[in-house]
Amino acid sequence: MKPAEVSAPSDREVLVNRSFDAPVNLVWQAYTDPVMMPRWLTAMPGWSMPVCEMATHVGGKYRWRWRNDENGQEFGFTGEMLEVAVHSKIVHTQLYDPGEMGGSMGGEPSIITVTFDESDGITSVVTSIKFASKADRDAAMSTGMTDGMEMSYQALDGVLAG
Repeated sequence: MKPAEVSAPSDREVLVNRSFDAPVNLVWQAYTDPVMMPRWLTAMPGWSMPVCEMATHVGGKYRWRWRNDENGQEFGFTGEMLEVAVHSKIVHTQLYDPGEMGGSMGGEPSIITVTFDESDGITSVVTSIKFASKADRDAAMSTGMTDGMEMSYQALDGVLAG
């Protein structure tokens, strides 16, 4: 599949479009199954995802942590599900937990909206990340966030093919 297309529709938002050669039910499962997620959401070499807890219902909480396998430093995200429409849409808050990595992406949560749409066996996933401020968006973008997302998406291509 083609790499993700990234745009900034506003000074507080990042929009990421990516398609997967798989039916929507499999892509949905990859995004919502805490056993499946660590298989693709740690595409950066030398990193693992030791914590992937999530309840995918409105009001459900999640907690994700990544670990640098060489030096043990960790960071993560937490949040709450605001809207869940099976095989169609997930809206959740996201708050950065810098762990030992440090850095900041602001103190206010971002709002993440992920939509799923299948056509002829190809599932398009659109992720909208709305930050509390332009400074928060710029801080997140400076981490190489969208490059990391594409690495994870390439790993997801492999998981979905298997």
